[in-house]
Amino acid sequence: MAQNEAATAVEAEAEAEATAVAHTPVFESEESTPRNSIINTEASLYSQDSSKESVYQSEPSFNEITFLHECTFIFFMCMSQLLTQAANAQTMPTMVQLGRTFKVSNQPGEVSWFSAAYSLTVGTFILISGRLGDMFGYKKLYVIGYIWFGIFSLLVGFSGFTTSTEFFTTMRGLQGIGPAIMMPNSQALIGNFYPTSFRKNFCFACFGATAPVGFIIGALFSGMFADLTTWKWTFWTCGIISILLALLAVFVIPNKIGSKSGGKFDYWGSIVGVTGLVLINFAFNQGPNVGWNVVYVYVLLIVGFAFMCAFHFIEKHVEDPLVPPSVLRGDTGYILACISAGWSCFGVWLYYMFRWALLVDKDSAIMSAVKNIPAGPVGMIAAVVTAVLLTKVPSAFVMFFAMIAFLVGVIIMGTRPVGQIFWAQKFVSMLIQPIGMDMSFPAGVILLSAALPRHQQGIAGSLVSTFVNYSISIGLGFAGTVEYYTTKGKEPGFETTVLGIRNAYRMGMGLAGFGLVVSTVYLLKQLKEIKKKAVEEKQIKGDNII
Repeated sequence: MAQNEAATAVEAEAEAEATAVAHTPVFESEESTPRNSIINTEASLYSQDSSKESVYQSEPSFNEITFLHECTFIFFMCMSQLLTQAANAQTMPTMVQLGRTFKVSNQPGEVSWFSAAYSLTVGTFILISGRLGDMFGYKKLYVIGYIWFGIFSLLVGFSGFTTSTEFFTTMRGLQGIGPAIMMPNSQALIGNFYPTSFRKNFCFACFGATAPVGFIIGALFSGMFADLTTWKWTFWTCGIISILLALLAVFVIPNKIGSKSGGKFDYWGSIVGVTGLVLINFAFNQGPNVGWNVVYVYVLLIVGFAFMCAFHFIEKHVEDPLVPPSVLRGDTGYILACISAGWSCFGVWLYYMFRWALLVDKDSAIMSAVKNIPAGPVGMIAAVVTAVLLTKVPSAFVMFFAMIAFLVGVIIMGTRPVGQIFWAQKFVSMLIQPIGMDMSFPAGVILLSAALPRHQQGIAGSLVSTFVNYSISIGLGFAGTVEYYTTKGKEPGFETTVLGIRNAYRMGMGLAGFGLVVSTVYLLKQLKEIKKKAVEEKQIKGDNII
């Protein structure tokens, strides 16, 4: 009798599973279409678990909400990207006014910290916030990130009343923790809400395309406030908007997207990894400020690398690693290496473009921002084109073209003569450089999202954003070191300023060149794999015919 009941239960369960498969949403057929075959093929090379989680969990699902609700959801996801990049721009056109406020106008190393502190914390704390989202819910972390971002944006503005460089830089760093929480969880919300399909790729492309628009908006408002009222209002406005978005997000984002992954949080890995990243980044950005001959600078660098070695050891032996070692191997390793090189070059290109505009061209804060407008539409087009390209060509081609754009863009900007009009080299560079950033970022997000299982979408989002933002900050440290030592001992003045900026750009060219070398190796490797797979498929077809 018991055996009959057990058999009946098994049959009922099998019938339920068959019914569930029969009622699986339309996206299952989307996933098998030819236009997504390349992404799925690449993902299968280094993901063994994604096939087990082909059915997403969200209430309501994307095909159960209205089109207006879906558009509003994507808008809120993109707003996290927009505000993150807008905040990155807040200290670029205002660096002259900030230098006067804090009395560091003649100390380029101190001024660079105003931007580097933000990128440092964004790039570092993203590493753990993605995992926290996997464990406690992406929506919850998304809202917390906005609230944190809003509060510390307000405090950055109020720090202007203290005239303390240390307090401003500290608040600027704490401000960056907000986007570090928002960004990977925004990407995870998209990654879990949609199945692997062109629709999902398009949403990620929109997310990536928002980056240049956000930076331009942030630069424009920062320049406007600095010229017309006070730079403090750029931070106060950002804070107010962030808190309002946090409140509205509670109602806009579907109640349940994805499922909590469970498992244990890697406390030791988090502490050791974050500490190592902070120490290394601090050393590279403080070196140009006080000189590498100061003992504590290189001691902190050595200690930072020791912490990262310990982090690598911990991740190999814990049950639920913060960064699964497998993620850093194979194709994802090449992709992240390309992103690191390209975006560190981009950080140099961007920061020193503003320094040149303000100190060499003598532009006003608002005019230095206005001249960035051409980058916006180019970046948006590049991001959307990338979403299409990734369904038709291997990812290595996309990364290769992105690295070429990074290199050509920084060469054109770095060789620009003094006094040249905007419409010559600078305008051309503004059209080329965004192609690199808006091809590499969406490509990285899309491919890692496809490669990792659904319960690790937070890790997918955090890894790409970590490499992007940390690379921007560390690139400024490299360039600042070159600027410091090539102008050390020279009389401060116009010629010395120009020399320092040019040498910093040469550092950016080297970083982009390294990225091009890595992408070339990746391209050759992937072409070899594609050729090998084609031969194997041909042999299988031949065997079937026989």
